[in-house]
Amino acid sequence: MLSEASIERLLDRALEVGDFAEVFCERNHQSLITADTQKVETSSIGTEAGVGLRIFRGVEEIYVYSDGHSEENALKLLEQTAQGMSGGGHRTKKPFNPASYKNAQSIGRLHTDVDYGKKLDVVNRALGAGKGYAPEIGQVFVRYLDMCQDVIIANSDGVFAEDRRVKTRLMIIAYAQDSGGVASGWQGPGAMKGFEFYESLDIENYARDAARMAATMLRAEKCQGARMPVVVANGFGGLIFHEACGHSLEASAVSKGTSEFSGKMGQLVASPLVTLIDDGSIKGAWGSLSVDDEGTPTQKNILIEKGVLKSYMVDRLGALKMGMPVTGSARRQNYRFAPTSRMTNTYIESGASDAQEIIAATERGLYVRQINGGSVNPATGDFNFASSESYLIEKGKIGAPVSGATLIGNGLQALKNVDMAAGDSAIGEGYCFAGSGALFIGAGQPTVRISEMTIGGVR
Repeated sequence: MLSEASIERLLDRALEVGDFAEVFCERNHQSLITADTQKVETSSIGTEAGVGLRIFRGVEEIYVYSDGHSEENALKLLEQTAQGMSGGGHRTKKPFNPASYKNAQSIGRLHTDVDYGKKLDVVNRALGAGKGYAPEIGQVFVRYLDMCQDVIIANSDGVFAEDRRVKTRLMIIAYAQDSGGVASGWQGPGAMKGFEFYESLDIENYARDAARMAATMLRAEKCQGARMPVVVANGFGGLIFHEACGHSLEASAVSKGTSEFSGKMGQLVASPLVTLIDDGSIKGAWGSLSVDDEGTPTQKNILIEKGVLKSYMVDRLGALKMGMPVTGSARRQNYRFAPTSRMTNTYIESGASDAQEIIAATERGLYVRQINGGSVNPATGDFNFASSESYLIEKGKIGAPVSGATLIGNGLQALKNVDMAAGDSAIGEGYCFAGSGALFIGAGQPTVRISEMTIGGVR
């Protein structure tokens, strides 16, 4: 990693052409194992390192990066960037704050201290439990990932933060097959923890649940298109709101005026049953960070409170453009990306109803237990989501499984149409892909009912 003196020199040079400068220095050690029921497909261990340099001139952002930790190479990159630029030099770097953040994450068992055989044992346990669930399970795929990302984030305003981010995740996909076709099911538990994560994780149960989903959906009838109430199960069903409205609450969209939430601070934008939170400070959560990728401590941000828009997710550049304080929401995949406002763990708080009560109150509708993913237009809030496990609700009871269900709607309208929320809020683990790369995120909610939504399916 770069020394403090090297970072000082880089910042001083960058301030000759800008009025704010930032250095992001990273070393990331990662191991990956992928396997199916026949063999190990991939086994890799690697470390990458690099430096990202960012300069502001007013609200103009310039970002460059260099592989490795050579001060000489980083300075050359700065010199090339500075060619043809004039101005700047109006600010002097502030002394580094001695109270800046330094490595607070407590790690039980660092992955680099764990024998490869123990990692492979985790993979084999998942493969065995999934394959043994039922005869129709023809294949199980497992992806084991661990990473240890060490970063130094320093800027001309005196921030000097050192952080270690340790992540662990197991992705399990099961495939069921018969003469009628193929269906899949998945689970993907993860945490901001070391190898100790597996000491309390019921690996076999997760694998069996992925297989159960596949076997269930293999027997499912094709979903018929309709417009009806939708009950979304707690946990990763919250991906709907992550996509449908979360991205529209990021400063990267709001500051441009391209978000459906632009200019609506303090207004009622959702059902009074909806309190939407983004919190990167949840201990041990997959989407958590001790500090964001600008060196700001993460925090609990209440975005919507009882239906009223209260806040946005704001990074440093967004703060300059919007005149708002930063919220610890700046994120990037690695040193190759400039940070921008992104979600961490985004969830809807628990309500007062009971999950069974919500189902019983629904005469006919769709029960969505698992969502694969989807897309949204942040400017309009229009979304499209594919459900990987759904059931019809008939006369207040969960009925037959249906496959191929697609949820089609608008984020603002979906927020307003939440008419019941249970007390079982939970957060699931996943990834988010956007302008600053692929990020580990949490998405969650209680069991909720959206009073009306368009369901795409077979006509």
